Amino acid sequence: MSSSKPKILVARAVFPETLARLAQHFEVESNQGDETWSKDQLIAKLQGKQGAFTTGSERIDAAVLDACPELKICANMAVGYNNFDVDAMAARGVLGTNAPDVLTETTADFGFALLMATARRITESEHFLRAGKWEKWSYDMFAGSDIHDATLGIIGMGRIGQGIARRGAHGFGMKVIYHNRSRLDAALEAECKASYVGKEELLKTADHVVLVVPYSAASHHTIGAAEIALMKPTATLVNIARGGIVDDAALAVALREKRIAAAGLDVFEGEPKVHPDLLTVPNVVLTPHIASATVPTRRAMADLAADNLIAWGSGKGPLTPVTPVPAATKSQEI
Repeated sequence: MSSSKPKILVARAVFPETLARLAQHFEVESNQGDETWSKDQLIAKLQGKQGAFTTGSERIDAAVLDACPELKICANMAVGYNNFDVDAMAARGVLGTNAPDVLTETTADFGFALLMATARRITESEHFLRAGKWEKWSYDMFAGSDIHDATLGIIGMGRIGQGIARRGAHGFGMKVIYHNRSRLDAALEAECKASYVGKEELLKTADHVVLVVPYSAASHHTIGAAEIALMKPTATLVNIARGGIVDDAALAVALREKRIAAAGLDVFEGEPKVHPDLLTVPNVVLTPHIASATVPTRRAMADLAADNLIAWGSGKGPLTPVTPVPAATKSQEI
């Protein structure tokens, strides 16, 4: 048994209570100033560390792993983990964990809120009001599209997609269609009142398209100019998945030319940078990657990331791994 605690790096600012919990089990270096580190700075901070508490902004790739040979686990405070090079981590026996389930309902709430704001032109109309342009009522002033009884198309029918489907079907009487890599079982389809269709049919048919697919090389630009061209000119597109799922440049052109009615985006290619053309079109709702941002949910996400590190450190193995768990996990008893 080691006499000293394992050393970990908490790469971004987090709840003080989370740091206090981790400090009971580890020697913690934190970043409560929430500095943004370059790759070289991250590598320097990880020297001598066995574990890391990460967010989606820390890229853990082969170069980082090779420069940090003592690193054994990275625990993401997110359900997504496209910041991990999973193959490189697995090849070096470094564990990766994520934080699934705890953010499902909150993110589904936000996805539906973004859909409603997009369909009903809420952001666009608020900008108009704030600019002092509202002088009279008119029959077509910011007339948007209905949500109730409309067709909701969901691409990516995991837990969050199912949550959005239930809200649409049960709350708003929407007809729900979905496309996914694999079809849901009949019981889940019935619970969501959802019907499986091909991607092309979904894009042609849906009044509102919501994207909830995980990011990978295969899902890059799932929605580009060709896919947008299939959509109805009255349709809306909402992305709460990951930046890179949508070709943001192509979307900006389509919005400007009114090939679709509107879009709602919580995620962007190259975020926190946003494609400049998206900032100049009025018919898009833009939010800064906040779909899981409620205090209870963010606490639960931080707790699960910490739980993964603590479980590893105690020799029990991680709770929610996304990389293979070695037969003899290289942990330290505490």
